[in-house]
Amino acid sequence: MTEDFIGFFTAHTILGISLANWVLALLAATLSYLLTTTAIRFVFRKVQARATAGNGHLTYMASEVLAATSTTLLLLASILVGIGLLDLPERWLGRVSSLWFVVAALQVGLWTNRALALGLHRYFSRHNATGSFQASALATLSLWGVKVLLWAVILLAMLSNLGVNITAFVASLGVGGIAVALAVQNILGDVFASLSIAVDKPFEVGDFIVVGTLAGTVEHVGLKTTRIRSLGGEQIVMANADMIGSTIQNYKRLQERRVVFEFRLTYECTSEQIRQITQRVESIIKNEKQARFDRCHFRSFGESALEFETVYIVLDASYNVYMDVQQRINLAIMEAVAELDATFAFPARTVHVASLPEPTAPPARTQQPSRAQHA
Repeated sequence: MTEDFIGFFTAHTILGISLANWVLALLAATLSYLLTTTAIRFVFRKVQARATAGNGHLTYMASEVLAATSTTLLLLASILVGIGLLDLPERWLGRVSSLWFVVAALQVGLWTNRALALGLHRYFSRHNATGSFQASALATLSLWGVKVLLWAVILLAMLSNLGVNITAFVASLGVGGIAVALAVQNILGDVFASLSIAVDKPFEVGDFIVVGTLAGTVEHVGLKTTRIRSLGGEQIVMANADMIGSTIQNYKRLQERRVVFEFRLTYECTSEQIRQITQRVESIIKNEKQARFDRCHFRSFGESALEFETVYIVLDASYNVYMDVQQRINLAIMEAVAELDATFAFPARTVHVASLPEPTAPPARTQQPSRAQHA
């Protein structure tokens, strides 16, 4: 009976291959899949345990790379192991060999992709001032470019292994790339503008900037647009090409604030009062701990007032600090002007008339004769 059972599997065929060979291939594929997955899980647990214990960044990267192992590709590899045990025709053996390369290339691509992402993440985190990774334009472009290059090389290698003429394929891609570039030139302009922002760094996330009439804090720098949170609370989305083409004022990098302000006094002031006013203003600013005096001058004779110009530097970049200092200075100047019996001027115009025409006497009224006189 045993011989009949064995004879049944050896005598009957499917697609020209005996049932015994099919069963052997199925068992080999199953065993290969179980052994491979068990081995990878064992290694992954060991590496993850060492990474959790804090045994270095490389151990952590190894555990993350192993986590990118695809069970689907392992299953396909196990099936190819089983197929390799079948009595296949010669023309099918070459195709199985090509499929082996495709499966191996895809799995290596997944591992390399995860390793590159982790490596760039660590690089940008270490070179960031805050010590944390931010999805800046440079980081996004770098990761995107590396991934595109990696998968392009893997795709070309697989096509070459399958017998495709990649020289003609690359040439056709070049012509198609030119057509696509012309079609999306505005988008590419914004992408290259984001690269310029990432390299030149005119502003970063968290900076308060003014672009034309728009002002706010930068929240995100993307591949095509930059998002700004305005003072009113709404989010402003601006194309990167427009950002680069505009004048940008970055107040986050302001270390000191130079302030120029003016005030005017009436022409009734004497020269001695003017001297004392400039001295008092200098003394007021020098008594401010958060300000550094530069100059105060009686600048010019204005159309309707004596004009003074004062310059000082606020030692703190905060706008609120600047306004507090300016307010204290303004109040002190008002008190000093009042103490010196001077007066602030307001816009006025005096008209001096050189001469006026002589007044003319009204004409004399002629009396009408009364009826009595004519009678």
